[in-house]
Amino acid sequence: MKIDPPKIPVELPALHPIYTLSSKDEYHLGALSDITIEEQDASKVSFEKVHFKNVTITTSTLAGMELTDVILESCDLSNVNLTDAFIHRTVFVNCKLMGTNFTGTRFQNVRFERCMGDYANFRQAKFKQVMFEESSFKQADYWQSTMLKTVFDDCHIDQAVFSGTKLEGVDLSSCEFSGLTVEIEDLRGCIIAPKHASSFAGLLGLVIK
Repeated sequence: MKIDPPKIPVELPALHPIYTLSSKDEYHLGALSDITIEEQDASKVSFEKVHFKNVTITTSTLAGMELTDVILESCDLSNVNLTDAFIHRTVFVNCKLMGTNFTGTRFQNVRFERCMGDYANFRQAKFKQVMFEESSFKQADYWQSTMLKTVFDDCHIDQAVFSGTKLEGVDLSSCEFSGLTVEIEDLRGCIIAPKHASSFAGLLGLVIK
C-alpha cells in the first residue's frame, strides 16, 4: 500500500525550544529535540514540516492539533489528550503512545513504526492510508472507527477493541493476539491467519475440539 511520506527537507533549522503552547500557535520548518513540554492546555496548535526527536509531552491537553509533514522520532506522548486532531503525512517512529487519547482524530497517510501504544484511545477516529508496523497496541480502543486502506503488520494487538468498526479488507494475519473485542458483523472480509480462528469461534457459537 502506498503511503505518501512527509514532505520535509532533509536539513532543517533548529526551532527555539518550546515550553509553552497557546491556542492556534503555528510552527513551520524546523527541528525540535531533547525537551520536555509539561502541563499545557491549548487547542488547534499546528506543526508543519517539523521533525521532533526525543521530545516528551506530559499531562497536557492539545485538542484539535494539526500535524502535517511531520516526523516524530523517539518521542513520548503517553496519556496526552489529542482529541479531534488532524494528522497528515506524518510518521511516528519508536514513539511511546501509552494511553494517548486520539478520539475523533483524522489520520491520512500516517505510519506508526516500532511504537508502544498499549491502551491508546482511537475511538471514532478516521483512518485512511495508515500503516501500523512492528508495534504494540494491546488493549487499544478503536470503537466505531473508520478504516480505509489500513494495515497492521506484525503488531501486538491483544484485547484491542474493534466494536462498531468495519474490518473488511483489514489484514491482521501477521499480528499477535489471543482475543479481540469485536462484533461478528464487523469481521466480514477481515483477513486473519488460521491460528486466529479459535479466537473468534465463540462469536460464531462454535466449540473447537
